[in-house]
Amino acid sequence: MDDIQPTTDPVRPKAPLRSWFDVRGRSMSTLAFALNRLTAVGLTIYLFLHLSVLSLLVRGPESWDSFVALAKHPLFLLLDVVLLFGVVYHMANGIRVALVGMGVGHARHKTLFYVLVGIALVLFVVGAVLIFTG
Repeated sequence: MDDIQPTTDPVRPKAPLRSWFDVRGRSMSTLAFALNRLTAVGLTIYLFLHLSVLSLLVRGPESWDSFVALAKHPLFLLLDVVLLFGVVYHMANGIRVALVGMGVGHARHKTLFYVLVGIALVLFVVGAVLIFTG
């Protein structure tokens, strides 16, 4: 009997996690989906960090006051701007995905993406200005 060589599955990539975020040569929809995945991971990490920060309330007002003083530092405010970007992008693309999934705007999903991301960009800029001036 001939030796049978194992074939590689052309559908499954060799490095699934790396290819999850590899956007080279991909369409706009794929890029939007990859950025949606990335923001989802970031927002999940933020959720756990947020819950651990809230545990400072249990330690008393001194612990909370020292955290609030840290949170007013410009570097920390920059992290808030990054968080804001993740929230508004994930929201805008999530609305697009939901609408397309329901059959609304399927034929014009690229236009829908650009309009919603444009609205998200306006919200992001306004929010970033408020973060640093408020």
